[in-house]
Amino acid sequence: MYKIDFNSPSRVYFLGIGGISMSGLAEILKQAGFTVYGSDRKSTAITRALEEKGIPVKYGESASHIPADIDCAILTSAVRETNPELCAIKERGIPCLTRAELLGQLMKNYATSVAVSGTHGKTTTTSMISEILLAAGTDPTLSLGGILKSIGSNVRVGGKKFFVAEACEYTNSFLSLFPTVGLILNIEEDHLDFFKDLSEIRRSFRRFAELIPPEGSLIINADIPDYEELTRGLSCKVITFSCTQSRADYSVADVTYDSLGHPSFLLHSPVSGAERFSLKVPGLHNVGNAVAAVALADCLSIERATASSALGAYAGTDRRFEYKGSVGGVTVIDDYAHHPTEITATLSAAQSYPHKTLWCVFQPHTFSRTKQFMTEFAKALSLADRVVLADIFPARETDNLGISSENLRAEIRALGHECFYFPSFDEIENFLLENCINGDLLITMGAGDVVKIGENLLGS
Repeated sequence: MYKIDFNSPSRVYFLGIGGISMSGLAEILKQAGFTVYGSDRKSTAITRALEEKGIPVKYGESASHIPADIDCAILTSAVRETNPELCAIKERGIPCLTRAELLGQLMKNYATSVAVSGTHGKTTTTSMISEILLAAGTDPTLSLGGILKSIGSNVRVGGKKFFVAEACEYTNSFLSLFPTVGLILNIEEDHLDFFKDLSEIRRSFRRFAELIPPEGSLIINADIPDYEELTRGLSCKVITFSCTQSRADYSVADVTYDSLGHPSFLLHSPVSGAERFSLKVPGLHNVGNAVAAVALADCLSIERATASSALGAYAGTDRRFEYKGSVGGVTVIDDYAHHPTEITATLSAAQSYPHKTLWCVFQPHTFSRTKQFMTEFAKALSLADRVVLADIFPARETDNLGISSENLRAEIRALGHECFYFPSFDEIENFLLENCINGDLLITMGAGDVVKIGENLLGS
């Protein structure tokens, strides 16, 4: 594998530089003195921000985009073998690294590297950890999967003591990392276009845990079925947390909610007796994320008062139950949920939020995920009073597997639940304008571009 010399900055080209993680890594290299170029399919707010920071971005796919003198190319999993830029890079013998391989090499430059893994909650938990480290004055370097509002970015370049990043299991990319502290928030079936089944996913998370050195720590959710199977025989320290089990090292009791669904809870831990925390983000799932963040803070010897204050001030991350505005008395929220468990968590949290009718506009993400979880999606979405479906967002997939949002609508209606489907955003927006009334709560939901619907309604 090609090794980047961080003491001798070189010229690096990013294919798919507009991705949230790729853009962050490009910024980190730019600030480290590297000459950075990149390309993406189209101009976005992210690519325009990169251009403003002095990183040239080409649009479309063309071999002519590749500079004559680059030393290395960074690839995402979305880049196909037929991509003309990738073909030109290989023909010229230019070394390539995956996004995860670059992230892993970066981790080696820091005294403590934190990798946050799990099927759900990575971005929120990484954001919570980031806020704690910032409040503690540790000057961390951060790489997140969403925009952290307090820094107005998904990346921060700090000192060489702490590096915090998300660790994604898709294509086993997290196995290219070098964490000294790892978190496993949860493990469920997902990305079944890559993994065969849940057993294979669990084996990958076990391999991730084995990456942590003997002097390091693994923080793991004890609510994961048979979690001991993942931790047995590890050389590192194992720390458990749970929202349901009192036997975990970090456990939760007496969870209450305010009028906006924001939870307050007692935390029992090895560091202190029962201590109450209050959050400004809704839902029991965020209690679990916060407890994992506190366990990490204790692991890094950060004062508990600092962690409590930072979590109490944390108001969420871009596209995670994000308040977008209000139009005609209708509150508009946007959320990234695209897995049945995430949808259940978000819509359950929304039950405590003031509303008359709860609307969910859902854009399924990838044909393979939609087909695999059709029944589970229908049950989860039925937690909303009314469901509106957009077309499936294909992302990296080209085969529709013979399904569409019509199939999901039929599944939801078979449960006796009201559901509507429109093939265009314009039709959805017109329907919502005619049917949502003062006091309703509208959540746009999905990992694609469904956020545009709420933004269009708000005129933003």
